[in-house]
Amino acid sequence: MRFAELVEYFERLEATTKRLEMFDILSELFRACDREEIDKVVYFCQEQLLPPFRGVEIGMAEKLILRAIARATEATEAQVSRLNKERGDPGLVVEELLRQRNARSAGLRVSEVYETLLRIAETTGEGSVERKVGMLAELLQASSPKEARYIARFVLGRLRLGVGDPTILDALSKAVAGDRSLRPELERAYNLCSDLGLVARTLFEQGIEGIRAFRIRVGHPIRPALAERLPSAEEIVGKLGRCAVEVKLDGFRCQIHKDGDRVEIFSRNLERTTPMFPELIEAVRQQIDAREAILEGEAVAVNEETGEIYPFQVTVQRKRKHGVEEMMREYPLVLFAFDLLYADGHDYTPESYSARFEALSRRIRPDGRIRLVDRIVTDDPRAIQRFFDEAIARGMEGIVAKRLDAPYQAGARGFHWIKLKRSYKGELTDTIDVVVVGYFRGRGMRAKLGIGALLGAVYDPDSDTFKTVAKIGSGLTEEEWVRLREMLDAIRVEHRPARVESLLDADVWVEPRYVLTVLADEITRSPVHTCGRTDEEPGYALRFPRVVGWIREDKGPEDATTVKEILSMFQMQKRVQLAG
Repeated sequence: MRFAELVEYFERLEATTKRLEMFDILSELFRACDREEIDKVVYFCQEQLLPPFRGVEIGMAEKLILRAIARATEATEAQVSRLNKERGDPGLVVEELLRQRNARSAGLRVSEVYETLLRIAETTGEGSVERKVGMLAELLQASSPKEARYIARFVLGRLRLGVGDPTILDALSKAVAGDRSLRPELERAYNLCSDLGLVARTLFEQGIEGIRAFRIRVGHPIRPALAERLPSAEEIVGKLGRCAVEVKLDGFRCQIHKDGDRVEIFSRNLERTTPMFPELIEAVRQQIDAREAILEGEAVAVNEETGEIYPFQVTVQRKRKHGVEEMMREYPLVLFAFDLLYADGHDYTPESYSARFEALSRRIRPDGRIRLVDRIVTDDPRAIQRFFDEAIARGMEGIVAKRLDAPYQAGARGFHWIKLKRSYKGELTDTIDVVVVGYFRGRGMRAKLGIGALLGAVYDPDSDTFKTVAKIGSGLTEEEWVRLREMLDAIRVEHRPARVESLLDADVWVEPRYVLTVLADEITRSPVHTCGRTDEEPGYALRFPRVVGWIREDKGPEDATTVKEILSMFQMQKRVQLAG
């Protein structure tokens, strides 16, 4: 496929806000691809070169891209900078300058553009900045004006096609089968490898049989299982019967992959965090009794003198790229393991929780930084409540109850796991993770800040959209408001993003990227928000929401609280209010 053809599809995607139309455009695009390029096209649609766990980023700031544009178009850097201030989009800048020079495409193919961008991303070391600028300038010079527009936007991270993974999975199914019927099997494969390009290439090369034969691979993170909520120990027992109850730690969820002496660690949102936790790498080598293994746990900072677990505000300081050794000595981590997914050729995910935990306990050698999570097994609500109270007293978030006979549901949320973080007492005391989809300019005292409130949304996986649930105006300092506004301005878009459903009109719309944790007094019905809204019923909203903490770097937009969770929390809140 020529890159010019791909750009035509990008233009069509950019021009529509209709989900069904996007689905049709994508499936048409995928049908036009061959098996050698389908993975690259899927990565472009995801606006990345490789899956996040591969840790590959182009690493070029806007200033460097503008320098490459100047070199490609033979304009001065001052001219390019001035034009960029006027247009506000380096993609439009390079398109305009190349049109003035009557530039023509060298007939670039998708694979050529992809490989060049990948080489740029992998260029490191002394002199790498100039080499990156030079390679990008050559690529832009060989492009048509329109091709260059999309290349510049991709490098800057501003392609903004508005396409989510569920839509890509649906479109892949339609491209091959003519409908969405293959979606469940494609999603299963994606949940096991977290690489949508690999799933697409396997489908095109081996057909659906190749997808059905998909297996866990060490080094490819498995999309994590997620928990539902219930408001009381009694309801947990009513739902699960006899169950395992683990403490819920407030730290870093880690998926550990061991292949001989090579150890990789992945975060909840599947980013590679290996370099941040050197003591855990060594502990895995020493304590995990398997040549190959994949296990999950929560890493928390522990006071080695007292054995107490530090609060999350302390643990989070370990998330850094520099000064790792110093922070490791000050706040050493302990990994509390709670699940075994794979070991020495054996896939444990289809097996029961009981079997997985028993196998995990056999694989951990004692006396080290890797320990089994504290837990009890019971069907007594009073025992669960006591365990919960003790966990809260020790500074834990709460508990997670797990069905004893349940398999590991990769990438899924369900009642196999149920979390109880705090009791609901009419007011909402559990936090909610919202995606920022826009903001409103400041008024009164906040006029000088340029921002006064955020438009927050929750995720609806059924429609692959974000639905508004709150207008958030408190919880941040003036300095944090300014800093957040600058971050949001860098990802602003001209119109409401295609994946956002909103009745409110934000002053500034932004790409759904940043997740904030908020606390609210309660959930109420609302005619102005789209979360849970139907033709007959109003939506749901957070009453008096306020930000707690800062941006959740460990969560992507699809990891935010879901519409279904909001509805479930609303029902729990009503039950507790009636009981009171």
